[in-house]
Amino acid sequence: QVQLVESGGGLVQAGGSLRLSCAGSGRTFSGYTMGWFRQAPGKERQFVAAIRWRGGDTYYADYADSVRGRFTMSRDYSKNTVNLQMNSLKPEDTAMYYCAAERGTVLTTSAPYWGQGTQVTVSS
Repeated sequence: QVQLVESGGGLVQAGGSLRLSCAGSGRTFSGYTMGWFRQAPGKERQFVAAIRWRGGDTYYADYADSVRGRFTMSRDYSKNTVNLQMNSLKPEDTAMYYCAAERGTVLTTSAPYWGQGTQVTVSS
């Protein structure tokens, strides 16, 4: 059974930092794009960041405009883990954050694999 398990959410003041981790199990994620979406109450789920598969053994980081320069993605291929370092957090970053994985270069809300979510709350 394929599972994605997130950890690292919490409550932080504006300007602070948090690090989210997502551990995949049940299959190898070679050739998969893995990343993060977030969803605030009453809003649609939106893309945050991902490590995208470019082909072969090549991957690259991709970010939403709203987080570029503040958030950094990393991936431990041996452990099927992706991490999201979030710095300079803003109250508008408050949301439930979900890890997702999809084969290929795209990562959409139709991705086949999702974690259960971890809450990030940024106080002003």
